[in-house]
Amino acid sequence: LHYPLRRQRQMCIRDSNNISKIENATSGDVTFLSNSKYLPWIYKTNASVVIVNHELEINEKINCSLIRVKDSYSAFNTLLNKFSDNQINHFGICKNVLIKESSILGSKVSVGNFSVIGENCKIGNNVIIMDNVSIANNTIIGDNCIIYSGVRLYSESLIGKNCIIHSNSVIGSDGFGFAPNEKGEYIKTPQIGNVLIEDNVEIGSNTSIDRATLGSTIISNGVKIDNLVQIAHNVEIGDNSMIAAQVGIAGSTKIGKNCAIGGQAGIAGHL
Repeated sequence: LHYPLRRQRQMCIRDSNNISKIENATSGDVTFLSNSKYLPWIYKTNASVVIVNHELEINEKINCSLIRVKDSYSAFNTLLNKFSDNQINHFGICKNVLIKESSILGSKVSVGNFSVIGENCKIGNNVIIMDNVSIANNTIIGDNCIIYSGVRLYSESLIGKNCIIHSNSVIGSDGFGFAPNEKGEYIKTPQIGNVLIEDNVEIGSNTSIDRATLGSTIISNGVKIDNLVQIAHNVEIGDNSMIAAQVGIAGSTKIGKNCAIGGQAGIAGHL
């Protein structure tokens, strides 16, 4: 209790796995260097081991051992995945849930308190659904997905395997469609399509993906979407594209494969 809070936090992180930031590391820790702005730390870090790129040149004496790899960032990411203790484990079906009898749940499905699963849903094996999740009628969720607290999956949503949807995201809400009448009043256009999310997709918190007017809004395999992103009706996003926070993509636009879209970018419709 006598340590400053920041020091306590650093100790807690370090004690949990001995993997540290290069500037906070102590003896026994493993860290990495990929961004050149942190290069001065290679000469003063207290880490025992630093993962670096093959081509890194060392011009002064260092006190740590180096592991040289092709891509230090990727290698360190692999290491974090090996030692991560943040995996959510199966916890079963809590008492305070509502699951309609017509829905089918696979093996080792977990459902948290106050979550609701509607009619004719199909939930795959090893799916974890946290507290206060709403899954509307005719939704399908593939194996090994994690649905965090507060997520809303509207009807007919299709979620592939190995997907992660973070808290308070909304999948399948109505697209923004209105047609003016002769009086200039805007009449709602029914949105009767759905959202299709393929395998290995991760969606950050507070992101909205609208259902299609007709057909499907499509998020393809391996797409990673950050927090606070708006994806409108009938958008299609190609495999392994990355979308950072606060991006807005207007209706019927198609994004190709392996694209990177930076934070707060806005993309107009029908492109």
